[in-house]
Amino acid sequence: MGDEKNSGAEMIIVANISIDFDSTNNEIHLLGDIAALQKNRFAWRYVRDYLHPRIMGDQLIIPIEDDEPFSVMSSISAMLRKYGFIEVQSESTEKIIRDYYLEEQKFAEFSQKALHIRNNECDAAEFEEFTEAVAKNLTARSLYPLQLLSAYHMAFSQNACNFSVPGAGKTSIVYGAYAYLHSLPEENIKHIDRLLIVGPLSSFGPWEQEYEECFGRPPVSKRLVGGIDKVDKQDYLISKYPAELTLISYASLISLQEELGFFLRTNKVMVVLDEAHKAKNSSGGVIAQAVLEMSKYSKSRIVLTGTPAPNGYEDIYNLFRFIWPNKNVLGFEINQLRDITVTGDQARVTRLIDNISPYFIRIRKSDLNIPPATTHPPVYVSMGPLQQRIYDFIEKKYMDEFIADESSNMSSRFKSALAQARMIRLMQAASDPAMLRTPLRDFFDNEDIQIDEYQMIDDSDVLKTILDYEANEIPAKYVAVKRLVDEILLAGGRVVIWATFIHTIHGLKSYLESQGISCQELYGETPVERDGIDEDSVLTREKIVRLFQEPDCPFKVIIANPFAVAESISLHKSCHNAIYVERSFNAAHFVQSKDRIHRYGLKAGTITNYYYVLSRDTIDETIDTRLTEKEQRMTEIMESMPIPLFSNIYDDLGDEDIKALIKDYVRRTKKS
Repeated sequence: MGDEKNSGAEMIIVANISIDFDSTNNEIHLLGDIAALQKNRFAWRYVRDYLHPRIMGDQLIIPIEDDEPFSVMSSISAMLRKYGFIEVQSESTEKIIRDYYLEEQKFAEFSQKALHIRNNECDAAEFEEFTEAVAKNLTARSLYPLQLLSAYHMAFSQNACNFSVPGAGKTSIVYGAYAYLHSLPEENIKHIDRLLIVGPLSSFGPWEQEYEECFGRPPVSKRLVGGIDKVDKQDYLISKYPAELTLISYASLISLQEELGFFLRTNKVMVVLDEAHKAKNSSGGVIAQAVLEMSKYSKSRIVLTGTPAPNGYEDIYNLFRFIWPNKNVLGFEINQLRDITVTGDQARVTRLIDNISPYFIRIRKSDLNIPPATTHPPVYVSMGPLQQRIYDFIEKKYMDEFIADESSNMSSRFKSALAQARMIRLMQAASDPAMLRTPLRDFFDNEDIQIDEYQMIDDSDVLKTILDYEANEIPAKYVAVKRLVDEILLAGGRVVIWATFIHTIHGLKSYLESQGISCQELYGETPVERDGIDEDSVLTREKIVRLFQEPDCPFKVIIANPFAVAESISLHKSCHNAIYVERSFNAAHFVQSKDRIHRYGLKAGTITNYYYVLSRDTIDETIDTRLTEKEQRMTEIMESMPIPLFSNIYDDLGDEDIKALIKDYVRRTKKS
């Protein structure tokens, strides 16, 4: 029993507590004067509420699960000191402390070497060995120097982020690192035998195609996608011989966490998060939690995204928690990162970049030596009389409301929803007024706001013109696009046409085919390849892209939606022309779509052409101006900042965009 001392104010119990670690059962045992610990209400509340012990005789047993034993022991030691208990060092405790500091020293040395590799200060002999191994195993592709360096950094680290710009060849870099790690003897601690790719559905085809182009053989792969029964997915993940390459979407992780855990524990898996910004939610999103759960069991963890911090430094929190789940490599907690974003504290930004520099690498677009693209002057088209009448009516109605909203007391959320709805209607009227017949709920996802009721057109003549429009007038943009397509095809080229609305994709395809031009569509509803699809009867996204690359392809035109396919697919090998018939204020989607045909691998002298079709004196002109400004800012950020931080570039409509809309409208109406 401990000694008792009376200070006159209260009875203080001086008691000895011993902390032991049971490595077999991964438990911490508290022994000694447990009765005294229970009598101290503050100490016991901490033990009871935070440690959740089992009481077995004269000791407390605390399970530590996935936590680091040193971290839990440190917390217990601090609590004992705070409440006046004497901690008795046990042999197991001392070993944990020694092991922890030894591990920290090793990690510091590892991090320093990773930083040297990132800065191209490699050990020449080790890098030569890596290069030879990659050349031997990556038989069908040679990596350029920066790709080799990135792959070496990835293979050495095993847990790394690659923040290179789109088009830098991140997929090839991963396969280079995998080729090396896979070639190591099975008894080597770094050996990898499987790849699990987590990404958008549109990325699956490119990952499989790149595998064949890198290794010279098609992959043994399995796609865990919709259409496959959940039981079949579960059976696959717990099978003895899964495929070398497994592909799964972020959404599918949620329902397969237990089976994925088994898959990762029983195989030596490199887990790759492609377009990893989709897992950035630091506020407890279910996808983000499913991703972090996988990190516990992954042999190697790779993060790929060209936009790691689209909204703030807090976006990188989960990315680095994923690659090093038991290390605070950031050096900042989530609230501190949010504060850095808001304040722009350069000293802390510098410290953050220094902290994470060993664990990420980045190739800028200027590093790639891609032949410069040609941006042609906008093609301005005058709308037909019916479209002009409809647009003028819609524009006046909505611009008056935009101006009135500036002084209104409505909630910012409701105001933002209405602004988004008006923008959509203005874009539709400037492109093809037939879309105005379609309820806005098809384009606008906000169940709390009855937006369609608000957007009713109250002029019967205009309403009739809209209803009859498709039968009476061909949209001027369709005719202008057809002229551009004729010129491109006559010169022996191929072209991808980017449209925002599905109606436009269908309508433009129908119009071009009526003029004898064969087209294919790529958008959200275009099926992806999966088990059970008869490829002879169904044109999947992957088959369309493969056909488009072939010399004798029966179609030379693809009409695509940037929201669905601006990530992952590559068209640059066969197509060097892009026509934009519709664009939103979202610069990220716009730049990603441009990168589909302008990326590493283009031959010297290749001319890439961009054409923009704009309805004259409409929202199109404002969007064009704003996107030019945003793209320029985005390029400056991507080229100058180690972690690109964007603001109002990813928005479909921001306050500055609305101000620009009003300004352009006032200028035009004054002029007329």
